[in-house]
Amino acid sequence: MTGGYTFTRIERYVLFQVLKALGVSLAVIAGLVMLIDFVEVSRSVSRYADLGAARLFGLTLMKSPAVILQLLPFVFLFGTLAAFVGLNRRSELVAMRAAGVSAWRFVFPAGVAALIIGVLTVTTLHPLAASLDGGYERERARIRGGTGGAEQSAIWLREGDDNRQIVIRADSRNRATGRLNDVSFFIYTVGQDGARSFSERIDADTATLSSGSWRLTDARGASVGQQARAYASLDLPSSIADDDAFNQFADPDSTPFWSLPPQIARIEAAGFSATEHRLKFQQLLATPLMFAAMSILAAAFSLRLMRLGDLARMSVAAVILGFAFFSSISSRRLWARPRRFRLSSPPGSRPY
Repeated sequence: MTGGYTFTRIERYVLFQVLKALGVSLAVIAGLVMLIDFVEVSRSVSRYADLGAARLFGLTLMKSPAVILQLLPFVFLFGTLAAFVGLNRRSELVAMRAAGVSAWRFVFPAGVAALIIGVLTVTTLHPLAASLDGGYERERARIRGGTGGAEQSAIWLREGDDNRQIVIRADSRNRATGRLNDVSFFIYTVGQDGARSFSERIDADTATLSSGSWRLTDARGASVGQQARAYASLDLPSSIADDDAFNQFADPDSTPFWSLPPQIARIEAAGFSATEHRLKFQQLLATPLMFAAMSILAAAFSLRLMRLGDLARMSVAAVILGFAFFSSISSRRLWARPRRFRLSSPPGSRPY
């Protein structure tokens, strides 16, 4: 009983030292990230509006959490490494080993703490950070665009039912009004065998989704084998809900953890690839294991006794391996990004 009680106190002491070092490491990394983000936010918005320091700091607080969460593996790497190096320098590890405590028994608290914090990060902190990041992007777009900035990247949507499929492509979107600019509608009919055949193309200067229909202005359209017709305005029925029109294709990094599974289902139901969103979801599921791996890696490389030398070299090796491990995980997601959707113009679908 006494030996077990003494061993528990050692675990608690090691855990306290690890948590204290993690707090210091988190404070340092968070401070650096917020400093860099403050400079970046100031530079990016100063060309569009003259904002005070308090407003810039508020935008930084919205932007930084998402970046800090991405760097949390290094918090566990540096924090655990610092904690065990400190225990080693004070010869406390020697005393623990002399008392017959296995090395794995005082590495165990660091791994368990990393797992628990990883679960809390994925289930609680990530949704909050994703929400703040989405708010920052909307606020930055509002500041840069005045009454409503235009998103310049091309927009692709797809909708339809068992009888008709529509592929929508727009050059840009107004974030404030949700209006699409320079938009093209490629309409396909679905046969009884499920085969799709091109039937009509409609080009319009603008398109706005409202109350279950697209309102097109200055539209030109033609069916296969017919001449083009012009419309001052044209309404097309839509099966896309207003709220889901663009949210279902949102950046996976700005999507909360709990929203990823339904978002993946919506994207695949629309006929697009959800590979990047699936990779993000799997990456979040593996986050607790990554935190634990970083902690165990740092602890394993800092257990060499001071009197044997090479502790500094072992610590540097742990940092290098940690960076290599993190880079390999990140690069897998970058290399696995799906190719951008391309729509080849079918016969008779050239612009008017």
